[in-house]
Amino acid sequence: MSRATLSRRSFAALPIVAACAREVVSGTVVPESGDPRVGQYVSSGWTFATSSFWIRGPAGVVLVDTQFLPSAGIEALTLAERATRAKVVTAFVLHANPDKFNGTTALQRRGVEVLTSQPVLDAMPEIHAKRVAAFYERYKPDYPLELPRPTSFGASTTTLARAGLSLTAHVLGPGCSEAHVVLQFEDQVFVGDLVANGAHSWLEIGRTDEWLRRLSEIEAMRPRLVHPGRGASGGPELLTRQRAYLEEVIALVAAERPSGPPQDAALGRVRAALERRYPAYRFPAFIEIGLPAEWQRQARGAQGATPP
Repeated sequence: MSRATLSRRSFAALPIVAACAREVVSGTVVPESGDPRVGQYVSSGWTFATSSFWIRGPAGVVLVDTQFLPSAGIEALTLAERATRAKVVTAFVLHANPDKFNGTTALQRRGVEVLTSQPVLDAMPEIHAKRVAAFYERYKPDYPLELPRPTSFGASTTTLARAGLSLTAHVLGPGCSEAHVVLQFEDQVFVGDLVANGAHSWLEIGRTDEWLRRLSEIEAMRPRLVHPGRGASGGPELLTRQRAYLEEVIALVAAERPSGPPQDAALGRVRAALERRYPAYRFPAFIEIGLPAEWQRQARGAQGATPP
């Protein structure tokens, strides 16, 4: 199943944790994520246990990622302000998936500047249309029909001064999305879904080869702390684990000798192997959605290979 033909049925396989979309399910807060200036908000399983982080600066607070539902974005903002006793002044969207950008408009209405890169902004309309078709009925009325519109800070890596902090917004290429921002604060990096800790990875677009390059680029930043899109913060070992996970996905699919359209039986064996290897990882449905794209990537490569 290609990125272009991903169906509603695939998304229907994603976990439903709450009884209905209108049930209010609060997230949780990790008040310190390795640095007393950094905190973490984690949404409920109903919205995929998505992390937003905050950074307390001398002149306010920066929020990283705006959440899947606007209500969760506002909850993240409220809890960040309560924990820091300061106002959120700026938020960043790290890549073009709704768990990163859907809260944008709600935050803007609260006076928060929401920033992303031009490549991420350019990728958002197609993704938004797809996700509205897949998710709106399940999550209405708390799902934005109108495309969120963060402000672009440009198309290249830049250093920004916000909330009295110096932040470097690294503009990176494809990985789990077609474009990424990695936000660097001193020796810490906020990487979004390029790293998942304790959860399966979002492999939908089948760009694992590029994703490995993104991990190398992040490793070159020499971070002391890595703040992932899902799961607890940690050190550079999170990058090592993410690399090993992607390499295992690639190897398991390759062992099935992919050619032609994705084969359900073969991908079932790959999924089962991954679930055995990572029994505690959340959201195994992410594998089902992502493996067909990895199959197709490798099948295309096999077709283009030069015969010995």
